[in-house]
Amino acid sequence: MTATGPSRDAALFLQLVLGLQQSAMISLGKLMNPITRKAEADLEAARATIDTLAAIEARTRGNLEPDEARVIHQVLAELRLNYVDELKKAGGAKPQPGGS
Repeated sequence: MTATGPSRDAALFLQLVLGLQQSAMISLGKLMNPITRKAEADLEAARATIDTLAAIEARTRGNLEPDEARVIHQVLAELRLNYVDELKKAGGAKPQPGGS
């Protein structure tokens, strides 16, 4: 197997998805921001990150291994639920990211 073989590509893809998940969780105020050392919400940034993941899911549909598709689907579901929860706490009424 080459250095850019399927298992390396899968690992890099999952690293990207999980990195975006962590970024969104920081923006949702669920994780501490490593720069400010505070948990602070930025719902616009969170929505942008969730929408980015949704676009990645849509653009890669049919080209992912079952485990990759499952992970991105689960990450999006978790982030969308947390986004709606934080939106309710903030008293907003914006639509759920991803449009579904």
